[in-house]
Amino acid sequence: MSGDGQADLTELWRQRWPGCPPVGHRLRDLYRDVWVRFHSLPESKRYAEDENEYTVVLERYNTVLDELFAGADVYVITSFWTTEAEDPSYQAVAGYWQSLLVQDDPDPEFRTYCHLFTTRRPWQRGCIDELLRDIADDKTTGVLVTDTRMQRVHHPYDGGADVFLATPDERDRLRDRHADWLSRHPLGL
Repeated sequence: MSGDGQADLTELWRQRWPGCPPVGHRLRDLYRDVWVRFHSLPESKRYAEDENEYTVVLERYNTVLDELFAGADVYVITSFWTTEAEDPSYQAVAGYWQSLLVQDDPDPEFRTYCHLFTTRRPWQRGCIDELLRDIADDKTTGVLVTDTRMQRVHHPYDGGADVFLATPDERDRLRDRHADWLSRHPLGL
């Protein structure tokens, strides 16, 4: 991504999600009014154990992603976590967006940085299945899928997905369509 593209993307994020970096678990704290969590397997089971369960996991991820993004381009934002500050070599990697200090600590050894990379692609069901399967297996974390205006964000994790919609009404409609995929936890976790 070019320098101007990085700045434009950063400004777009700041306008839509002020006060929150593009880190999925942080969005939930500030934007509960537009947040809903869906679990990937029945009875909130966290990990798939066979191909039938992987089919369910991918079906649930893709169903929601289709409802959010069908016919549109999306940004697929991936992350790389380190204890090192921004390194110029990251900027040479295709799709580099930005580096964030996400865990500040007086001792530099305990600081954590998140380096973000983004690609823009037309959404098609199944186009990120390999990535979604790695997420379901906890091989990768910190992925966000968003429309190009960043109105809606899908944050898959091992066990489900946190979804952030443009309005509380839109959140409620999506939540109600997939009520069987919700947690029974009183806070929706």
